[in-house]
Amino acid sequence: MKTYLTYGLVMAIAGALLTLALFLLGFHTDPVKLQSAQWIGGGGGLVIGIVVIVLGTKARRAEVPATEGFGYGRALGTGVMIVLFGALFGIATNLLYTQIINPHMTDILMQAQIDKWEAAGMSSAKIEQAEAMMRKMMHPAIQAVFGFIGGMCFGTLISLITAAFLKREATSAEPPVVA
Repeated sequence: MKTYLTYGLVMAIAGALLTLALFLLGFHTDPVKLQSAQWIGGGGGLVIGIVVIVLGTKARRAEVPATEGFGYGRALGTGVMIVLFGALFGIATNLLYTQIINPHMTDILMQAQIDKWEAAGMSSAKIEQAEAMMRKMMHPAIQAVFGFIGGMCFGTLISLITAAFLKREATSAEPPVVA
């Protein structure tokens, strides 16, 4: 359990640091730069997820005696548990970011989306309707649920792949006989 918690916390902190860096570099303060921030954040999040799941799974595998197998199911379960704790800790770091560090993030996201709708030629009446719905969907509790589900889905996909490479067969407790 300690391995899952540790690597889940590392995953959440690394994601929070990436988000904070994007904020400090001005990517989360300007609707024009938001598209770039989403690409950087998505790519960085993917790298963070892969690295943390691989390192965490290797650490958990090292805790299991070599005489016991660490099969695909066990490797997958380890990855999913790391992602579970990472997603739970991620809810807290996301709330901290959107409520305290950058409380205007919702407005910037809204403005970026409104700019896209205007560029697509959407009427102002439809934009107002869509904006009202989007603001409801941007409630912190709803965002936390979507973030958790999204994190679990992508993390599980990563775990499905990494488990195939990180499984280990049990070794014999007896040394091989040399003739």
